[in-house]
Amino acid sequence: MVDGVELLIRPKINPENLFLLLEPGLPPGAWRREAFNYDASSDLLPSVIAFFARTVDTTLGRGVLRSYQAREESLTALRGRMDVAGQFKRAGLLTPIASKYDDFTEDIVENRVLRAAIRVALRVPRVAPTERQRLMRQLASLEAVADVPVRVETVDSIHFTRLNQHYAPALGLARLVLANLTLTDARGAVSASSFMVNMNDLFQRFVTERLRRALRGRLEVIDEPTVYLAQGRQVSMQPDLVFREPGGADRLVGDIKYKPAVDARGRSSDYYQLLAYATAMDLPEGMLIYCRGQDDADRRTLTVKNVGTQLTLQSVDLSGSPDQVEHEVAALAQTIARTAGRVR
Repeated sequence: MVDGVELLIRPKINPENLFLLLEPGLPPGAWRREAFNYDASSDLLPSVIAFFARTVDTTLGRGVLRSYQAREESLTALRGRMDVAGQFKRAGLLTPIASKYDDFTEDIVENRVLRAAIRVALRVPRVAPTERQRLMRQLASLEAVADVPVRVETVDSIHFTRLNQHYAPALGLARLVLANLTLTDARGAVSASSFMVNMNDLFQRFVTERLRRALRGRLEVIDEPTVYLAQGRQVSMQPDLVFREPGGADRLVGDIKYKPAVDARGRSSDYYQLLAYATAMDLPEGMLIYCRGQDDADRRTLTVKNVGTQLTLQSVDLSGSPDQVEHEVAALAQTIARTAGRVR
């Protein structure tokens, strides 16, 4: 949007399903209010900010997360243990004392990510006053957290355990805000804001999370591992998905594409890529996962000449209701489990 002139690009899927793709880790239906508002107004950005704000509210409702952080400070009284090397640098001075200690604090990376995303969200125009007030309350709840720049890679590096797992949905949406929302001030009174969602990334994350959930206990779902095409660890590649027996061998490699097949067939370049993955991993079969269009086939299998590698095209239909989309992904998980069981 630039001075009231707005360019709107809407994804070609059911509005409810757009928010379904945004919500991995949230309770079913958590997105329905924002989906309704978006469908009625065609205004995606305020709807996403409202969705983010309500999710953060739910997360912080359980209390602001704390954990122990290692600190090194010079203090008037010893706290924790003395930093001997640091103290020797003080040329015999008794105070301050170089100390090392563990601080049980709210100033941790998870809260820094939320605070940074909330600050960005507060700069978005046309957000409802109630949601803006909600964001301000959340900022106050995180007042003990430092304001520091946060990169998307920081969010991706967070390791989830039973202690911080409840933060995962809010951090996922915070990542979306930090990665896709840009606010740029130009000269004079002209200002512009933009929000672009990478649908390929969104679709990949949704399918990965749903397959991991559906296949738990049967197959490990490894996302974007590094493999090498050539000997000597040359020509690195990162397939979207690898399906592995628990504690065992890799059974299937998959690649996810947010695009419809062409005339019920996969694109040649996608088959080349998948064949490279399967060859590098010495697997007899690979799977392409597409977003199915109205007239596309939902399955197709090719056998590569001379080597016999099978390349299967599967697809997920995003044109139906959210429940139908969930059913599609569940059926895909069953197909993957059968295929991995056959590949031995």
